[in-house]
Amino acid sequence: MSDVAQIQTGVPCREGFTSPLTLVPTRCCLCGVEDADPIAVGEDFEYRTSPDSFLAVRCRRCGLVYLNPRPDTRDLGRIYPIDYHAFNFSEGQFGLVYKVRRRLEAKRLLASCRALGPEARILDVGCGDGFHLELLREYGRPGWTLEGIDASDRAVEAARGRGLLVHRGSVQDVALPEGQTDLVLLIATIEHVDDPPGVLAAVRRLLKPGGRVLVVTDNADSPDAALFRGRHWGGYHFPRHWNLFTASTLRGLARASGLEVESVASITSPVNWVYSIRNRLVDRGAPRWLIERFSLRTPVSLAAFTLLDALLSRVGKGGLLRATFRKPA
Repeated sequence: MSDVAQIQTGVPCREGFTSPLTLVPTRCCLCGVEDADPIAVGEDFEYRTSPDSFLAVRCRRCGLVYLNPRPDTRDLGRIYPIDYHAFNFSEGQFGLVYKVRRRLEAKRLLASCRALGPEARILDVGCGDGFHLELLREYGRPGWTLEGIDASDRAVEAARGRGLLVHRGSVQDVALPEGQTDLVLLIATIEHVDDPPGVLAAVRRLLKPGGRVLVVTDNADSPDAALFRGRHWGGYHFPRHWNLFTASTLRGLARASGLEVESVASITSPVNWVYSIRNRLVDRGAPRWLIERFSLRTPVSLAAFTLLDALLSRVGKGGLLRATFRKPA
């Protein structure tokens, strides 16, 4: 299968990544059942970290989309290579795209923090290189306590290089004071973890009564997901996205974690549109110059699909889901 895949795409696996990953079977993290329908087969179109094909399935009971089988956790260092975008999202690497996203994310973040007091405690789980924490440090209140957690050594090193307080590990394992956090951020994080209910249960313990958690994740019920569902949808991000949600399954996740749902809505994002097209071009052996017109470094394609997705967001079909959960008071 790996040889066939390489012929089809015209893009070989990276040197040193030609051996298959260790894949382990799993089940729905919400229902605990194994009754699921296959909906997509794809490859690591973006980073070529292995020759494997990966299967996305949908739970027949609750509708959660998840990867099964998925990479063993011992292979995380391989499927998140050194040039993974979340390890160094900077102006030097991404230019105008970085500047535009920085303004947009700052506006969204501050809207989520509007009700926080002058000495609030904020924790970013899966903080990557500290992009969002740095925005809060620059635009938020000076008395806020900002911390991050990430499982990647590379991400933690990059975030600490920005002068941020970041812990290496998982929110389940890092020793933090319970019941003292006002807001927890899970931005583009929940889809990457092996146990979303366990992550939110750990977050719940850290929150003050009435504290909130902001979850931003790919919308598995968006038009781009429907159009490219069988193989190329950017939201699969094979093999790094292990659980993908709809508004309904996000609400189910909150209930499973003992949190109240304040809001679930869709918001604008062009990324999955751009990467769905890119994945299809890669898969069909398109020339490199054409493939590179669709990436995080191409303002033209991102701008075009931002306009499209902004229209879709007005009818609740944007590319991302934005949910706010609350710890019962």
